[in-house]
Amino acid sequence: MITNTELEYKGNLYPSGLISYEHDQDTINFISKNGVRLQVTVLRDNMLRFRYATNGIFENDFSYAIDEDNLHGFSHLDVSEDETHIIITTEKIICKVAKDDLRVGTYELNGKPILEDEQGFHWEETFEFGGNFVKMSKMSRDQENYFGLGDKPTNFNLKGKRLSLWNTDQYAFAKDTAELYKAVPFYMGLHGNSAYGIFFDNTFKTHFDFCHERRNVTSFWADGGEMNYYFIYGPQMSDVLTSYTDLTGKPELPPMWALGFHQCKWSYYPESKVKEIASKFRELNFPCDAIYLDIDYMDGFRCFTWNKEYFPDPKRMVKELESDGFKTVAIIDPGIKIDLNYSVFKEALENDYFCRRADGPYMRGKVWPGECYFPDFTRPEVREWWSSLYREIIGEIGVKGIWNDMNEPAVMEVPGKTFPLDVRHDFDGHPCSHRKAHNVYGMQMARATYEGVKKFNFPKRPFIITRANYSGGQRYTSTWTGDNVATWEHLWLANVQIQRLCMSGMSFAGSDIGGFAEQPSGELFTRWLQLGIFHPFCRVHSSGDHGEQEPWFFGEDVLEITRKYVELRYQLLPYLYTAFQKYVEEGMPILKPLVYYDQEDVQTHYRADEFIFGNQILVCPVQEPNVQGRRMYIPRGKWYNFWNDKLVTGGKEMWVDAPLDTIPIYIKEGAIIPKYPVQQYVDEVKMEEMSLDIYYKIGKENSEFYEDSHDGYEYRQGIYSHRTFKFTGKEDEMIIQQHKQGKFSAPYTTFKLKFHGMPFEIKRVFFENEEVNVEDLHYDKENQTMIVHKDFSELHIVGNSNGNTAE
Repeated sequence: MITNTELEYKGNLYPSGLISYEHDQDTINFISKNGVRLQVTVLRDNMLRFRYATNGIFENDFSYAIDEDNLHGFSHLDVSEDETHIIITTEKIICKVAKDDLRVGTYELNGKPILEDEQGFHWEETFEFGGNFVKMSKMSRDQENYFGLGDKPTNFNLKGKRLSLWNTDQYAFAKDTAELYKAVPFYMGLHGNSAYGIFFDNTFKTHFDFCHERRNVTSFWADGGEMNYYFIYGPQMSDVLTSYTDLTGKPELPPMWALGFHQCKWSYYPESKVKEIASKFRELNFPCDAIYLDIDYMDGFRCFTWNKEYFPDPKRMVKELESDGFKTVAIIDPGIKIDLNYSVFKEALENDYFCRRADGPYMRGKVWPGECYFPDFTRPEVREWWSSLYREIIGEIGVKGIWNDMNEPAVMEVPGKTFPLDVRHDFDGHPCSHRKAHNVYGMQMARATYEGVKKFNFPKRPFIITRANYSGGQRYTSTWTGDNVATWEHLWLANVQIQRLCMSGMSFAGSDIGGFAEQPSGELFTRWLQLGIFHPFCRVHSSGDHGEQEPWFFGEDVLEITRKYVELRYQLLPYLYTAFQKYVEEGMPILKPLVYYDQEDVQTHYRADEFIFGNQILVCPVQEPNVQGRRMYIPRGKWYNFWNDKLVTGGKEMWVDAPLDTIPIYIKEGAIIPKYPVQQYVDEVKMEEMSLDIYYKIGKENSEFYEDSHDGYEYRQGIYSHRTFKFTGKEDEMIIQQHKQGKFSAPYTTFKLKFHGMPFEIKRVFFENEEVNVEDLHYDKENQTMIVHKDFSELHIVGNSNGNTAE
């Protein structure tokens, strides 16, 4: 009998009516008449996991994304039923599963809908590969908006967009490129001041439609695997995001030098060129903490080797650079050159560590070294071997950071620019094809790199940066947005992409400042660097094919302006380091888009130019040429202009002056901002005094300041300092209270307080509840500064009101 597969093709298939359900502790299992199984697991009062099996049998429950240390637990769980639904109730939400077709709805406790299935779960058989396309469609309500999905180079609000996640090497990518370097299948929905999140943990190629095909429907689907997603309820976006980052994991605290300014180019070589660049930075008093070595430092682009003609004694060079305050960061790619005289290749070949095609041959592809084989990083023993290869470059030569590139994986001169789909992977004991492993390949390479650098750099902290990643990869590595272009549009994209990555759990991110491809003008370079100093990762990187891109290349005016901003970056390092501590401990994003900062204000839902750096600094980059200012939206509240201390009232759009040497920066009233003196590199100067900039307000505001040794792991034994400042202001007085936790003692003994916007002249000062002579605190009336001991608990200042009004 000849089977006509066209006649057999059924199109979309759906669950039929419920025949039974069973409640077992935190899990409720549903079985439909046509054998579909739905499993709902209550992980927290605000988090549910949904899994569907079309044949009643679930795949092995394994995920690279989920952090094994994430905490589960809920306060209340009740399962009941009525005529039409099974009803799951927790402390925060209600979930209803329809008896006739297993469609799902989630609701607030008052019955208000949060997210409801449209068609709900459905699937389509894939005869070419086996398995199914698994699909989910949800109802979208009027004025519902969507945010997230990692590094997508498109409008910040995803409403109306259709996007795919398939890690792809996209040199000189364009706006609205559908597929880029990372796969982060997590988004947040916001409607009526209620936020929720969806994390679709499926490593196959995934797709998302945010009301693009149908205006009232949003959907997500995958080319294989299981319909397995997590629903996270807010109602605040901050609740959703911190729950997601707790689920997928948070990084360890980076060394502070990794937050300094970094300089990179494809490529700095030979050694004399590297030394020349480093010397120029010091000669010009332009702060810099790291110099990068691209692929030309290697012997024929063979990973873990050195070109001895260009770098005859790398250990000496690295040591000399470090003595001048520069950390060396080196690139490592996944492609291993086919060369039996190359020890790394030979060892991997002997141990069968390389990926194979379906019929047995090794996966062969062309990258920078020529013909290469590629390690299977989804095998634990391969990751362990890879980590051991860092013994020499990290442990002996002294390189301090590793940069993983081309790990989408990128392969030249083949369709799709990556591995063929039949390549086989171990997937940590769950064998699969490249269709399933592709999106985690770069993440697992970065994981192996992290483990090696951490091992051989101990007791110092590791620094890893990767181009490709998957959800959860933030546990191991920082990232950047890849091969952008020196255009004004890409400056705009860099701003949006980093905000989006921060909203997707990957806060340690930056762009290639100035653009990787092509050559920026001095004006574009200046504007980009003004933005880049507020990104968690701050690096100039360019292609050598298009000319020089060091700050001094563009002339004296650009040099002066860019130096001023990099110096500001170094002054704000304690503030940024504190923001990193909040990210590491609580999952709080380092950059906060305005919609995250104030989701109740509908004016923020479509804005992406402005963002909050940390908790209390508002930044708005200039993203057009030949302008002397711009319109920007000031969020609700009152804000001080950083440059002139002028107080403005937010909740409105306004014109701000911004000549070339100025980027609009505003400080939230009541904020207390810790600042370092300008240094040429982190820890160059022994701190003798710490500055605190205090921005007056009528009312209360809390600020934080975190310190430790800037590297190493003593902070995990309580050797840190976490200061909380409580500011209380009235018309003619202010009180600053300090509470300190931790056993770390900084080398300085005093704070230099600088007051901004203080509306009265100081008449009396009470220090620790005792009145003191203001001269004893070295009060400088002209500059509005005074000096106090760093461990004060309360400072009370009383004066005569002069008035301080905002626009």
